[in-house]
Amino acid sequence: MTTALATPVAVRPAARRTGPSLPSAVWLEVRKSLSTRSGMAVAAAALLIGPAAMALAAGTASEDLDDALGPLVVTGLLGALVLLSLGALSTAGEWTHGSIQTTFLLEPRRGRVMAAKAAAVALMGAVIAVVASGLSVLVLLAVQPSWPWDGVGRAILMVAVAGAAFALIGAGFGAAVGNTAGALTGIYLLNLGVLPILQTTKPELADKIDPGNAILELAQGDQQVQSVVILTVWVGVALIAGTVMTRRRQVS
Repeated sequence: MTTALATPVAVRPAARRTGPSLPSAVWLEVRKSLSTRSGMAVAAAALLIGPAAMALAAGTASEDLDDALGPLVVTGLLGALVLLSLGALSTAGEWTHGSIQTTFLLEPRRGRVMAAKAAAVALMGAVIAVVASGLSVLVLLAVQPSWPWDGVGRAILMVAVAGAAFALIGAGFGAAVGNTAGALTGIYLLNLGVLPILQTTKPELADKIDPGNAILELAQGDQQVQSVVILTVWVGVALIAGTVMTRRRQVS
């Protein structure tokens, strides 16, 4: 009787993915953004600039307004402009300071890193914008209690959208540039220099590309589709450019 010997079969070990889960990665990015002095300073400025402007505007207002929608959205946009910096610091800051090496060691999938950063800055932008709007409402209540409160809920929603969108634009721009100073200079030169000049010289063109104007139009219920498209293009182009450059850039 012949005994057959079983031929050993090589078993390929199952590869385990490294890195934290996406929710953990998002929370880690939030903590990283708020753990530095610059991040905390930007978050505090975004939180307080709107209420401060509201206090100034409400205290010097010479006539009653129809509702609180306009003042809340306009002052909320000031905070959204600051949140551009928070987004840029979350991405460009890591390349500037060299901490991106540690980030990629923890999570080598660069697209996933960019997704976590985008989710983190969108969350922070929306939350900071909502809290700032709440403080602005309290300021209005204290300074001008007789003002009508129609549109407060819509204003807070629009400010939250602005906070998330502008933070995402900043994150994408920062990732594309890969340098904090260059990213901040470029993004504010565009938003505070080029677009205002364009609003003066060619307003019909500026209205079709200005993200701040798109937020105002959304809040007022005008040009809804165009405004959504403008914000989507800004966020989409910034994040795509940032993701592409993040994948291609060499870590030194």
